Amino acid sequence: MASLDTAEPQANLRDDAGVLAVALSGSWSADRAPRIEELIGEIGERLHEAPGARIDLSEVTRLDTLGAYVLNRLKARQGRDGVEVELVSSRPEHGILLAEVQVHDDDPPKPHRHVGVVDILVDIGEGVVRFGRDMVGGAMFLGEVVVGSASVVLGPRKFRGPSLVNQIELIAFNGAPIIMLISFLVGCIVAQQGIFQLQQFGASAFVVNLTGILILRELAVLLTSIMIAGRSGSAFTAEIGSMKMREEIDALRVMGLDPIEVLVVPRILALIISLPILTFISAMAGLVGAGLVSWLYGGIGVDTFLARLQSVITWKHFAAGLIKAPFMAFVIGLIASIEGLAVKGSAESLGRQVTASVVKAIFMVIVVDGLFAMFFASIAF
Repeated sequence: MASLDTAEPQANLRDDAGVLAVALSGSWSADRAPRIEELIGEIGERLHEAPGARIDLSEVTRLDTLGAYVLNRLKARQGRDGVEVELVSSRPEHGILLAEVQVHDDDPPKPHRHVGVVDILVDIGEGVVRFGRDMVGGAMFLGEVVVGSASVVLGPRKFRGPSLVNQIELIAFNGAPIIMLISFLVGCIVAQQGIFQLQQFGASAFVVNLTGILILRELAVLLTSIMIAGRSGSAFTAEIGSMKMREEIDALRVMGLDPIEVLVVPRILALIISLPILTFISAMAGLVGAGLVSWLYGGIGVDTFLARLQSVITWKHFAAGLIKAPFMAFVIGLIASIEGLAVKGSAESLGRQVTASVVKAIFMVIVVDGLFAMFFASIAF
């Protein structure tokens, strides 16, 4: 005679004054999932004919997360259809598990959103408010950085020399190869397209003027700044954000150390030192690429390229790019630090702030370059 499987989930259904009374028993756990699904389907069908149900779990010998999840989903689904389902049990552990599952499983339906003119205006207004808050926050943080820098200048012992050297190594030394490669390729591309267009007018030789001025004044500093914003700026945000998540910044404050002096000032100073160096390297790599393509596609020899470059390029073209570099470095460092300190206590927040850091830094780098272009044009520089 086969023995009765007492762990098999069971559901005893009966009508109790118009309300469906369900007495559950057995093991409502993951290893009994097929039987549980069958019983839940049976209860659901009976609920089409009843205004409500009372499900008693007192005789359930084992209830795990899956069993609690299935019962909670049944209750939520019937609730949306206007049928009230009550889950009761004389065992406190059942109530605790059901409550935990309900907290993490609640998925309220998203309200349907009608996209109209008002919604678009609301989105624009919210964007303007966020931009205003970012500007105010940036101005306040700029003040903190100025105070921190002044404190370091007045108290040289507070200056973190090893941290500065380490950051310069990470930014300039480790970042130089990829910046050289990108600048070389961009120089090649600009020179090739310039030769193709200028050949139509018999003016291939002017590709030297085009690439020389363009690379030295704009491309080198822009490419370098964008690469640094994506590479080092995001790293700054991730580092500071991770320290914020692990409460290491709070620990610094408890020890009497200012996070601005310890974390922010060395990084911004390293950027201000490294970016002009990398801009110079980027310009040289771009000119090498342009010279190589000019020789291959335009038949302009190296001697001719260098001689024409010397006759066209003045110190102003060379200085225009290098003057912008420290300002762009400061903007990148400021935004990266602000976003790092804005990280909350989750990995999702860290990822969001890193993305915001890169996007805002690249946007501001282009804005700063545009402002400098207008300023240089106004003073004929």
